[in-house]
Amino acid sequence: MTRITLDHCVIHVSDWDKARAFYVDVMGAEAIEFGNGYQFRWGEQQLNIHGPDQHGSPVAKLPVKPGNSDLCFRWHGPISGAIEHLQAHNIKIEEGPSERHGAMGQGTSVYFRDPDGSLMEFMSYE
Repeated sequence: MTRITLDHCVIHVSDWDKARAFYVDVMGAEAIEFGNGYQFRWGEQQLNIHGPDQHGSPVAKLPVKPGNSDLCFRWHGPISGAIEHLQAHNIKIEEGPSERHGAMGQGTSVYFRDPDGSLMEFMSYE
């Protein structure tokens, strides 16, 4: 079978400026101007964004709304570095560090939220 990998996923935001600041400053993404807003990219992975005055087509049967996404990002380093990074950006940690199972096996995670309330997770395998 041909190799299949995740190319991008989609979330919805309510404010382009807040989303750009969060995903660039806190999440380390590259902001790509697209239509009225942005897409966010980390190397070969991309987060497509629906937001004010911009929606994709086609959309899911129940389109995503601001604040109802749940995304996990791999933190390449000890989880203590992720905690320090979030604290430096005044991001409240909702849970963790706690042991979780991810794509690479057992890891340690911390949970926090984006400006709309979507659940974000940094997972470290170190």
